[in-house]
Formats: sequence, structure tokens, C-alpha cells
Amino acid sequence: MSETAVKAPGVPDAGRWKALVFIALAQLMVVLDATIVNIALPSAQQDLGISDGNRQWVVTAYALAFGGLLLFGGRIADLWGRKRTFVLGLAGFAVASGLGGAATNEAMMFGSRALQGVFGALLAPAALSLLAVMFTDAKERAKAFGIYGAIAGGGGAVGLILGGFLTEYLNWRWTFFVNIPFAIVAAAGAYLVIREPQGSRNRSPLDIPGVILSTLGLVALVYGFTRAESDGWSDAVTVGMFVGSAVLLLAFVLVESRVRAPLLPLRVITERNRGGIYLSLGLAIIAMFGLFLFLTYYLQIVKGYSPVRTGFAFLPMIAGMITGSTQIGTRLMTRVAPRLLMGPGFLVAAVGMLLLTQLEIDTSYAAVLLPGMLLLGLGMGTAFMPAMSLATMGVEPRDSGVASAMVNTSQQVGGAIGTALLNTIAASATTSYVADHIGGAASRSQQRLVQLEGQVQGYTSAIWFAVGILVVAAAIALTFVNAGRPGGTAVTGSGSGDAVEDELPVPVVAH
Repeated sequence: MSETAVKAPGVPDAGRWKALVFIALAQLMVVLDATIVNIALPSAQQDLGISDGNRQWVVTAYALAFGGLLLFGGRIADLWGRKRTFVLGLAGFAVASGLGGAATNEAMMFGSRALQGVFGALLAPAALSLLAVMFTDAKERAKAFGIYGAIAGGGGAVGLILGGFLTEYLNWRWTFFVNIPFAIVAAAGAYLVIREPQGSRNRSPLDIPGVILSTLGLVALVYGFTRAESDGWSDAVTVGMFVGSAVLLLAFVLVESRVRAPLLPLRVITERNRGGIYLSLGLAIIAMFGLFLFLTYYLQIVKGYSPVRTGFAFLPMIAGMITGSTQIGTRLMTRVAPRLLMGPGFLVAAVGMLLLTQLEIDTSYAAVLLPGMLLLGLGMGTAFMPAMSLATMGVEPRDSGVASAMVNTSQQVGGAIGTALLNTIAASATTSYVADHIGGAASRSQQRLVQLEGQVQGYTSAIWFAVGILVVAAAIALTFVNAGRPGGTAVTGSGSGDAVEDELPVPVVAH
């Protein structure tokens, strides 16, 4: 392997901060791609003649491939090497983005989105696991994951702004083409500066049954929630997907507990802190992704904002996330236990969400939306940073890829659940409100007003559920996550139920 690809065990990598720039750039590309296409979707649908019934596949094709293959992608990173997987993921993502931008029909569009998901599933876990094995010093790790956490949390909102600009001033195709320079710069930089620690690969044979069961189980789960949004929870196919997913994932767990070299070693998810991280992070993403959807509709449909203005309206959330992650989380992570950042962080986000339950047709942006989004971003940024770091802390280097993949999987599945669940709640509340009030509306303008009021009622009803979900996420973080500050102590439950003090494990590089 070339000299730039590996570094001697135990020796800090002099180029690790340069590497962070390119890892962060790649992560930004993947995260903003989840929202940038949403703003361009109406224009793309019209140009390519995609029917209303099929347009969901522009989003669903990506989500299914990405969510279903994440664990496989994480294992490939451990097997092939994280740098190699990272660069391959970037190259493939660029090619898939070029195909999407050049699409001439719906089949080409759907295929390119699925291909983006495949290479995104290689790229995302490789990026996070590179950070896990390159930054082992507690203070440096806090800074690195502060930057990464801000991007992971705020990238979706950045996508709304960029998508608005590209769609309004160029055309929808540029929401795909813009990924190409991102990918080229990140891949070239990564190839030149990333030096992966020696001895950190997992060269065990690939667990083929685990790959098949996990991929099919996750695809069925994500598709079940996606279908529930469009066809309802009682739809036969929706129910069949959920049942099939449960059977497949249960079989996956049984297989993983018996095979010699599992795709997902159960030690990764059964450790108390990591289990708490995956669960609380997934719940927080459910609340956050649902809110992105509702606020985008509220600002454009109810308030009449343009795509660009809508994007800029999300700036307070981005500012809050960056501040919470890089200023609060990074500064306090080496001083306090992670749960004391995560729990309060999710609660601050819940307070911001609580403000947004006051939305009405004529709500003032400055009085309600701005402080609500600022608090939401501040809380999420503060919580995300220690969560991202702790999820891969103490993991054996050979497992860092699959541990990183589990972080991304909890986010991806959380996003699918959030969009479907909260959208269903909103639609039901809207229908109920309109049915109760439309009889008193005589003129067309009054009927239009009732429709808008019904939509806002639906959004606020769903946001109330999101507030509750964030409170549960905070409770899980405070209860399950018992690790001490890096370099400090962790309280772990012994078999007798007594609490014992222990050092928080820090990742080590295998010799």
C-alpha cells in the first residue's frame, strides 16, 4: 500500500486536520443531497413527465438503496480499507449525480437516484469511521466531531438554500451537477492526505447471509414507512412490508449471533452507551426530518415564500447547529459526561419545537419561527456532537466501519419514519379540521382560507408529537448513556446492579 495510505501505529497523523476538511466536504455533499433534490422535484417532474404517483420514487429510490446498504457499506470499509472505500464512494456518487442531471426520462432519473444511494452507503460510514480511527486524543476528537456534527445536523438545511438558488436561477439539473465538483475535490484531497492507521482492517470473510438479510430487512422497513405515507398504514403492502422486515431483521440477529465473522458484531449494538446513542439519535431525527418537511410547506404554501427565501429562512437553524456543535459541544465535551450534553440538548430542541406549535397563517417570522428554529438548531447541535463521537468511541478499530454505519442507519431509518409518521398525523388533522369548518365557508376565498388553516392545524398537531419524541430522546440519553467524560470516569452497571467507576475507553489503533 502506498505511503500516503497508512501510518505507523500509535503515531499521530500530521495530515489529519487536512483530511478532516475533505471528509467534512464529502459528508456535506451526502447530507445536503437528501434535501436539495426536494426543492427541485416539481421542476424535474414537469420536464421529465413523471406522474404524481411515481414522483415519490425520486426520493424513495435513494432512500431504499442508501438505508438498505449502509451496514454492508460499513463492513466493506472495514474490509477494503476506509480510504479506498471513501474515494470509491465519492467517484461513484459523482458519476450517479452526472447521470441524474442528464436524465431524459423517469427511468434514468430513478436509476441514478438508486445509484447515488448505493455509493452514498459506501461513502457515509467510511467518512465517520475515518474520523474514529484518525482522531484518538480526547480534545482533538471533540473538535473534529464538533465540525462533523454541525455538518451532519445542518447540511439538510444548507441543501434547502442551495437547492432554492440552483432551481430558481439555473435549473433543477444543477441540483445534481453541483455534486460533481464536491466529489472531485474531496476525492483528490482524500487520496493525497488521508493516511489510514495500520492494522485497523477487518479481513474476516464477508458474512453473505448477514448482508442479504440486513439489506432486505432494512429495505422493507424503509419502504414500509415510505408506502405508509402515500397509501396509509392499513394498506396490505404496507403491513406486509413491516411484517417481512420484522422477520428478516430477527433472522439477521439470529444469524449474527451464530456466525464466526458477523456483518454486525452484536457487541457493537449491545454496549449500553452505543445502544442508547443509536436509539436517541434515531428518535431525534424522526422529529427533525418531519419538521423540515412541514416548515418548507408552511413557508412556501402558506406564507408564499420563494424557494430562495425559504432556504434563507432556515439560516437561524443552521447558525444554531454550528454554534451548539462547535462552541458548546466541543468546549464542554472533555469536561462533562456526554449525557449532560445530549439530554439537555434534546430538551432545548424540544423547547424550540414547542414554540413552533404556535404557528398560524399570519404568524410573525421574527417572533415565533426565528427563535424556534434557533433553539432547535442550538439543542440539536449540542446533542449531535457528543452522540457522533461516543457512537464510535471504544469500538475496536476493525469494527469502526459497522459502528459508523449504525449511526447512519439510525438516522436514515429515523428520517423515513419521521417523514411518514408525522406526515400521516398532519394529514389526518388537516382532513378533520377542514371537514368541521368547510360548511361555514360560503365563498371560494373563505374555502381557501379554511384549507390553509387546516394545513397549519395539521402541521402544529404533528409538531406536538415531535416535541414528545424529543423529550423521549432526552430521557433515553440521560438514562442509557452513562459514559463519563473522555479521560474521566464512566458509571457502568455491574451484574449485581451496583455502580462501578471505570475509565471511558478511548479508541486504540491495533498493532
